Amino acid sequence: MSNQCHDGDLHRHLCALKEIDFELAYLAALTQEGLKPLSRWEKSLTDDDLKLLQRTGLPTRQVRRTVKTGKEIVETIFSRMPAYIQLYEQTFGNTPIDKSARTQRFEGFFFGYPPCCVNQYIRKPYAPNNLTEQEQKILFHWACRDCKVTPSLLQAYKDAHDLLEHC
Repeated sequence: MSNQCHDGDLHRHLCALKEIDFELAYLAALTQEGLKPLSRWEKSLTDDDLKLLQRTGLPTRQVRRTVKTGKEIVETIFSRMPAYIQLYEQTFGNTPIDKSARTQRFEGFFFGYPPCCVNQYIRKPYAPNNLTEQEQKILFHWACRDCKVTPSLLQAYKDAHDLLEHC
């Protein structure tokens, strides 16, 4: 990971986030590193949890959405780039959650998923690929077979994952 992740404060904050949830800390590390343009956390966060996430240097926003039953949920989004947060909120704020191809493509763009993987997932979710189970497990997207982008991401994802495992 970059020198930013060797910064004592950032590392300390990521390790504290790990105490809340490993995946939240992992998303924050990947986003801070720039591997994910924007990340979304769909579980609830307390005000203290949100402040801790912000201490990693990532601007955050909570976006209200609805599910098919009409129940409102709150997503926490975070990015190094405020413009991505604003665009996500304009696109999805106060809208029902849906799994349309259009939405999946937008989300793929926001979350840094290779377009080939997004398109394959839309056509046939969880189609077999060439990754090991462990490699696929550390990704937030389902890689397509013979993807040219995902293999180049794997080492950086592994580095972030390993950093958090040793907090």
